Amino acid sequence: MADRAQVTSVEAIETFRSALIVYLSKVKPTVEEPASEVARTRQWLENDRRSFWQNQMRLRRRELERAQGELFSARMSKIQDATSVQELALHKAQRAVREAEAKLQIIKKWQHELDNRSEPMVKLIEQLHGYLSTDMARAVVFLTEIIKTLQAYAQISTPSGGPVATPAEAETEESNTSTNEQGSPAQ
Repeated sequence: MADRAQVTSVEAIETFRSALIVYLSKVKPTVEEPASEVARTRQWLENDRRSFWQNQMRLRRRELERAQGELFSARMSKIQDATSVQELALHKAQRAVREAEAKLQIIKKWQHELDNRSEPMVKLIEQLHGYLSTDMARAVVFLTEIIKTLQAYAQISTPSGGPVATPAEAETEESNTSTNEQGSPAQ
């Protein structure tokens, strides 16, 4: 019969199923890691770095306002030496504010870049994760059912207690029996 399965070892299927389960248990965390790393980086940029530099911007602007006030007071009192010190403090505060503004711009740029660069890859990784979680889990269940079916098939026996004959063997036996009953020459 052409549709017969040529299964020589149920143990080989069991071994493959076990290896597949071990593989899935190892690969799932590995596949989940990049997506969670991107999420952590996005959160770090959006929350930690942005709030840090926004806070720095407020502090540095206050320092700039203080330096401007001191310079104005020094100019009003016409103290030459004090004015140059206040001008240096003002320039330093201005540089600090510009640095904070530049850092905020860089953070905005990298938030945009992170999304543009990582989103296609994260989608592919999520598809792979879905495949591993859904399709490969179904494959494990399917292999389990195949093993059960093959073991049940191997346990089937005839009413006389002997093994079951294959359909081809049963046809050959029936034709031999009918030929012998019709009076064919005995050998």
